[in-house]
Amino acid sequence: MGVDTKKLRNRIKSVDSTLHLTTAMGLVASSKIRKAMDAMLKSREYSEAIGRVVQNLAGNKECEKSPYMEQKKEGKTCIIVIAGDRGLAGGYNSNVFRLARQYPEAEFIAIGKRACDVYGGQYSAEYFSFEQASSLSKELCSRFAEGSINRIGIISTEYISMMSQESRISWILPLSRTEEKADLTGIIFEPDELSVLNTAVPLYVAGMIVANVRESFASEVAARRCAMDSAGKNAKQMIDDLQLQYNRARQSAITQEITEIVAGSGM
Repeated sequence: MGVDTKKLRNRIKSVDSTLHLTTAMGLVASSKIRKAMDAMLKSREYSEAIGRVVQNLAGNKECEKSPYMEQKKEGKTCIIVIAGDRGLAGGYNSNVFRLARQYPEAEFIAIGKRACDVYGGQYSAEYFSFEQASSLSKELCSRFAEGSINRIGIISTEYISMMSQESRISWILPLSRTEEKADLTGIIFEPDELSVLNTAVPLYVAGMIVANVRESFASEVAARRCAMDSAGKNAKQMIDDLQLQYNRARQSAITQEITEIVAGSGM
């Protein structure tokens, strides 16, 4: 019995150490949530605003001449994969990679250290800047315009709530003409709509990249917070169960010792 109680005692200490770790990681995630949410909401507003401008321009018949609206048959698909910088976030990273595996022939550009480990690259999701997005956007738009890429997409994670995040793919190029008639009343474009569209597209792509990175990071932080909360609850339950086993084993050992002493004194 002595051996059993020693193993149980060591096991309790090990789980208690893990509980302290998960608690600390949960607190770190909690401290980042507000900042991540603010950044996500701001980037959403920017991407939606420039998206409306681009979609209105794309609805103009003259803008059909833009290389960014051309449906290309040649070239390859390019997908930006946004994952986390760290693990221990539930199924956050694995869901992103599972979706990416549905496009085995695509060229992948990784953002986030976990994605960089898989596809190569050096972009951090947490510290990804608009300058980096602009540089990446210019390169991708240039390659799309020249025909080496036939479409560009982004695999990211949509923030639904603190308890729910869902991986998705968004196709950003080529632009598609909406069924709704473009509302350009009272707007004058200089020198013309086509030139403005071609200039705005790299900004639009950069805005979409940043918005998806910010939303993915907010989703990562929320997923890690939930995962650490769940791990903490499981650790506490495990400690309670182990403590109960330890108490029973210790009581059994004491009872056995008393029985042996009583039996010995009777002899």
